[in-house]
Amino acid sequence: MARAPRRHSPPARGPVAAALVAALVGALLVLLPATAAQAAPVLLSQGRTATASSQENYGTPASAAVDGDLTTRWSSAASDPQWIQVDLGAPAAVSQVVLRWETAYAKAYRIELSTDGTHWSTAYSTSAGAGGTETAAVSGTARYVRVHGTTRATQYGYSLWEFQVYGGTGDGGPTLPGGGDLGPNVHIIDPSTPDIQGQLDAVFKQQESAQFGSGRHAFLFKPGTYNNINAQLGFYTQIAGLGLRPDDTAFNGDVTVDAGWFNGNATQNFWRSAENLALNPVNGTDRWAVAQASSFRRMHVRGSLNLAPAGYGWASGGYIADSKVDGTVGPYSQQQWYTRDSSVGGWTNGVWNMTFSGVEGAPATSFPNPPYTTLDTTPVSREKPFLYLDGGEMKVFAPARRTNARGTTWSNGTPQGESIPLSRFYVVKPGATAATLNAALAQGLNLLFTPGVYHVDQTIQVNRPDTIVLGLGLATIVPDNGVTALKVADVDGVRLAGFLVDAGPVNSPTLLEIGPSGASADHSANPTTLQDVYFRIGGAGPGKATTSLVVNSDDTVIDHTWVWRADHGDGVGWETNRADYGVRVDGDDVLATGLFVEHFNKYDVEWRGERGRTIFFQNEKAYDAPNQAAVQNGSVKGYAAYKVDDSVGTHEAWGVGSYCNYTADPGIRQDHGFEAPVKPGVRFHDALVVSLGGNGQYEHVINDTGAATSGTSTVPSTVVSYP
Repeated sequence: MARAPRRHSPPARGPVAAALVAALVGALLVLLPATAAQAAPVLLSQGRTATASSQENYGTPASAAVDGDLTTRWSSAASDPQWIQVDLGAPAAVSQVVLRWETAYAKAYRIELSTDGTHWSTAYSTSAGAGGTETAAVSGTARYVRVHGTTRATQYGYSLWEFQVYGGTGDGGPTLPGGGDLGPNVHIIDPSTPDIQGQLDAVFKQQESAQFGSGRHAFLFKPGTYNNINAQLGFYTQIAGLGLRPDDTAFNGDVTVDAGWFNGNATQNFWRSAENLALNPVNGTDRWAVAQASSFRRMHVRGSLNLAPAGYGWASGGYIADSKVDGTVGPYSQQQWYTRDSSVGGWTNGVWNMTFSGVEGAPATSFPNPPYTTLDTTPVSREKPFLYLDGGEMKVFAPARRTNARGTTWSNGTPQGESIPLSRFYVVKPGATAATLNAALAQGLNLLFTPGVYHVDQTIQVNRPDTIVLGLGLATIVPDNGVTALKVADVDGVRLAGFLVDAGPVNSPTLLEIGPSGASADHSANPTTLQDVYFRIGGAGPGKATTSLVVNSDDTVIDHTWVWRADHGDGVGWETNRADYGVRVDGDDVLATGLFVEHFNKYDVEWRGERGRTIFFQNEKAYDAPNQAAVQNGSVKGYAAYKVDDSVGTHEAWGVGSYCNYTADPGIRQDHGFEAPVKPGVRFHDALVVSLGGNGQYEHVINDTGAATSGTSTVPSTVVSYP
């Protein structure tokens, strides 16, 4: 739908603004008097989560009005009415609100209080606002405080240097601390740390083949240069730089993933990540031979990148984002790969499906020979939040949303986004309960999971806009007693990143829900994002879940997920780790970039929302279906890997593939890999199906279109454009 354009910033008001800043700084030096009978009120709002009805541009967010910095500001669109509100994190006895206006102030406004963010009462109102610094006495208990402007005093929007709420926390005040140390499995390294290579090698020895183990580790390198490094990464290991840009932390050496532990087969190199580093590979080429659930983000390879294991053994796919490879990327034996918003010096070959969006230097579309699918830009993207050091202070950087993105966020200067102090995060450590996590969220804290395995006996409830839930070292959440592990309300801007949800032995109806059923709010300007969040049913032990991921909120961005019903490990069997559906999308305008979903008993992906888009989809049907009857879908042979509901009028997908490997009964046949209504608005580009060695066959690619697979040749059947 059409959106109103943002207006440009007003003409420079430098002298006025400078004078006002000077006056405000002076004002801060004046102490408010306090009587002996009453303590001075406490500033409750600083650093808390702020939201607004609009913002003028990316440089004037709501958060700038509660950051304590008199050189940053929130400003709104140039229309009436507008509002800004702050979440104090818990109910508080509010006594005073101080508004420090920029030149663009409110002539008429209300100050409103709420305990739930929905029902508001007016604590103060005026139609004669004077601008400058205004102090209003208020009285009431509130968690949320809002300034609701109804009449502007200038042609511009509303603009506040600071929005300050004072009072006392009372009995309902915050009790859980933010920040703190990151625990023993976060290894913080600087260039002077002794025996860095020894530390890396010791963890790799533990994790190299620990596919279903409980060890979790994160190596975080402070900015600087590190010589003679070869960081080999095993399972559940994250390595990352702590600079704001990848080039702040440079290795004269490599970050390596190979497949020696599995006899040169890289198809099970899951659950690991490399982020925010610059590499000068020893021999000019870094090796990153991974499979699903392994991300390569914000990396700068000052050389080439080899995505295949030594000996060029089997490899089944992976993901690169926001990265720059100065040389050539060679996928070689990788069957499929997705690269987003990056820059490459060149790309050589591919097996079945190489997909690119927003990648400078990507090859032109030529599917199926060579198998390249290339989009010039990515429609919507917002990079994963990450830890970094701002001076000596640990913060989380939350990158800004981009539309029609191309290239990295960092190559041409400082990345755009918001820096959030670690003090605004509850640092979750093993042993934490779901009740504690929900209390922290209710206080207004974000969650930072340190490496570990976390059992939850109640659902983690994310109800506040712009909440961040970030995991380190592939932190793993296990729902007990059949609960849903995590639910997100139908609110703006939630960011979920860097963790694994592992189903428990009692069936969960869902593992993660974004928005409740029937969600309808417009989040196009500030969507919820799901990044490097993975799902596993079985493998580490018995697990069951009817549907892993349900997306009800509109405009959600699913950016790299692997949703996996295990085909090997412990607790594996057609009914033992029963999981009928992988991903169900009911929200409108949902975008998936890098969607990996495998082995579900029925539909792997079922898309029921309008205007959905998927850029790259990788799938294998369940290996262990015992016979044709077990997968019969009425009169249809087999459940499609990716089904667009008959009610949908508009949907589009690029670079999609489904493979069958029915090892329990090689005679099983699938009518098609993809099923969709025959409508002009429903379109697929560059689709394929493959029978792996003749273990099962597809009759068609999508609906009744596309040739059947045949024999044991493992040659894809392709459709370039549908309909």
